[in-house]
Amino acid sequence: MSIRARLLLATAVVVVVALVGANVATYTALRSYLYGQIDTSLEVSHRPIEAALSQSLNGPSQPGPTHPTGQTPGSDEGQEGPGPMAGPPECPEKFHGREVDATGLSPGTVIEVRNAAGSTVWRCSLAVLGSRDDGRPVLPTHITGFVADAADDREPTVYFTAASSTGGSGYRVRASILGTGPEAGGQLIVAVPLTSTSDVLGDLLLIEIFATVGAILIAVALGWWLVRASLHPLREIGRTADMIAAGQLSERVPGDEARTEVGHVARAFNVMLERIERAFAARDKTEADLRTSEEHMRRFVADASHELRTPLTAVRAYAELFDRGAAERPEDLRRAMRGIQDESARMSHLVEDLLLLARLDEGRPLRLEHVDLVALTAEAVSTARTVGPEWPLILSATEPVEVLGDELRLRQVLDNLLANVRVHTPPGTTAVVRVEKSDTEAVVSVTDDGPGLTEDDRRRIFERFFRTDTSRSRDHGGAGLGLSIVDAIVRAHGGSVTVLAPSAGGAEFTVRLPATDVERAEPIGHDASDD
Repeated sequence: MSIRARLLLATAVVVVVALVGANVATYTALRSYLYGQIDTSLEVSHRPIEAALSQSLNGPSQPGPTHPTGQTPGSDEGQEGPGPMAGPPECPEKFHGREVDATGLSPGTVIEVRNAAGSTVWRCSLAVLGSRDDGRPVLPTHITGFVADAADDREPTVYFTAASSTGGSGYRVRASILGTGPEAGGQLIVAVPLTSTSDVLGDLLLIEIFATVGAILIAVALGWWLVRASLHPLREIGRTADMIAAGQLSERVPGDEARTEVGHVARAFNVMLERIERAFAARDKTEADLRTSEEHMRRFVADASHELRTPLTAVRAYAELFDRGAAERPEDLRRAMRGIQDESARMSHLVEDLLLLARLDEGRPLRLEHVDLVALTAEAVSTARTVGPEWPLILSATEPVEVLGDELRLRQVLDNLLANVRVHTPPGTTAVVRVEKSDTEAVVSVTDDGPGLTEDDRRRIFERFFRTDTSRSRDHGGAGLGLSIVDAIVRAHGGSVTVLAPSAGGAEFTVRLPATDVERAEPIGHDASDD
């Protein structure tokens, strides 16, 4: 059973129980009140009757002939109903020859007198023209349970309800013990029909039934609307959960701003979704990084193997030349030994570059000290002019710039950038080296007017073993690690390096490092090359 059905069923049960309880209480209270009114009327009306029954003591009685049962002739015993009469109700029969005053009793009232032995000695039924026949009360043969009435200390009394002989509405009966009169010790029974009372209670019962049914229908309809409106956020949560299960992790549950229990659930659900989405995004990023790292590692190993294979092949060729008799020919021997020496130096340089990159990737600490970047750049420019005088260099610096870094590694950055100009531009290419300070950064830029770089070259220029010209000789173009080392060293210092293509042509490499204005201090840390 769904939550909606359970809530509606619970609402209906509560409403039914409440209404039935209220109806029972109302019906019982009204019935008790009406019966109390009848009992009060009987209490008042029986007094004249008792007075008339006891008057036979004040004069000679004039009894008429009686039946063997003790009833007087003309009694309505055995008749189907009361005959018509006009005027106030009076007993058509006399009690021991005397009239009995029945004023105050309603039509249909039955008066009965029993002797001490319990036999009926007199009965009278009051009726009016046009009244329906409700029969006679079905009275017990022996009436018990008499108690002394606090309002009337002359005789014990008992009240009860008796059924009708015709199955009608029944009678309210008052029975009392006669203390005086010819039937002293006997019983006076006055039975009033409950027709009007039953009609009132019946009407009340019908009203309560229709009101209860209407109230239940209204409560169920209103409850259905309220439950539907209240459970709408839960349906949205279910819909969102289905969409998330389908892979749409960006979905969120509406209504999380409501200050209700469902709103609290929606907020908690959205927080959970955000955490799940962040976790999946982090997982995807980690997997992508791992794939990229793995791809880079495979390419790096392949490129390193390729770079090492060339000098190893050359060394092996020179060794074979030696075995073929070069040892007996001085000129060939010198050429072989010089070739082995050059290739070994090349391998050694390549291995040192790879080792440096590996150490930088591991995040090993640098030997940090306060470095005058202008002076360091001037030394690098002076060396580059000596090595390659065909490439004019211009140094521009307007103010002292100081950084905290490894002087040897920063010099390697400058040397590699200047060497890149000599390797990838034709002789006569002019390069401008600028050193300046921008806010909290030290900026070193190397701009040349050479042939420049393509968009693809600029995007991959700092990749390891990448060459802008794949046909370039390795003897002149290097292994493609120079700019990769520049990028790794700059990032190890907390900086960045970028390359742009100026509008006038050529290429512009810009290195940005955190600048410092503190006084020079003793070197801290240690040199990675010492490990």
